[in-house]
Amino acid sequence: MIRPSISELCTYRSELPEEIERLSRHGFESIALWRTKLSDVGAADARVLLDAAGLKVSSLLWGGGFTGGDGRSFRESVDDVREGIAVAAEVGAEALVLHAGCRGGHTIGHARRLLSEAVREVAAEAEASGVVLAIKPMHPAATAECGYLDGLAEAIEWLEQLGETTVGLALDLWHHADAPGIESLLDELVPRTVVVQVADRRGAVSADCDRLPPGQGTLPLAGIVRGLARRGYRGSLEFECVGEAVETLGYETSLARIRTACTAWLGRAVPVGSSR
Repeated sequence: MIRPSISELCTYRSELPEEIERLSRHGFESIALWRTKLSDVGAADARVLLDAAGLKVSSLLWGGGFTGGDGRSFRESVDDVREGIAVAAEVGAEALVLHAGCRGGHTIGHARRLLSEAVREVAAEAEASGVVLAIKPMHPAATAECGYLDGLAEAIEWLEQLGETTVGLALDLWHHADAPGIESLLDELVPRTVVVQVADRRGAVSADCDRLPPGQGTLPLAGIVRGLARRGYRGSLEFECVGEAVETLGYETSLARIRTACTAWLGRAVPVGSSR
């Protein structure tokens, strides 16, 4: 059964106790935690709060880099992912989302080799901790110089070459829902996708483009989500809506619209209870 989840980035200015109360009131049973926010509470205390509310953690955001493009060395990035795996296990997250990072002056081939080396180094540790690693391909127009693992076909090919069964994809529909040929890739994406991230968009991908609640933009989100469900996807559907539009709508309205979209797309297949 597909389980809707709300990313902490959706409720950017709220603290975890407030987020838990709000998500429970809107009937959501899952949350995606952001490491920056989690550090304010601590993993152990967060787990107590989440367990008391009956909220599951769909993923922990995020780790990655590896190429030096963000100012960290390869070793520092790998160690950070190791820390992320430990935190993900402590809060009960199903997955740790990894960003491939920027090229950092490397050729595309070398950047991909660094990514593969890093993931292989931590894959066994993640498996032992019960945490799946989810690599997130990102559109290059949204992430300057970070396009060495951008297309879905390229990401599938990279996973095949990697050969690690406990590593999959974080499929972000804000980046890829209108990518040419995505419908033809759904059969290949379903068995490799760990989590599907959702936000709507108006116009072409850009770094300045808001991540809108579903129905506020023009992406074919309903068709893609239904297509994934028909092909057997049963993971989390993480809504990560961020930007001025969400701040203007307010968190309550944004969550209500997300819940309405879930019901419209998947009907009773979505375990979202009535708002209280």
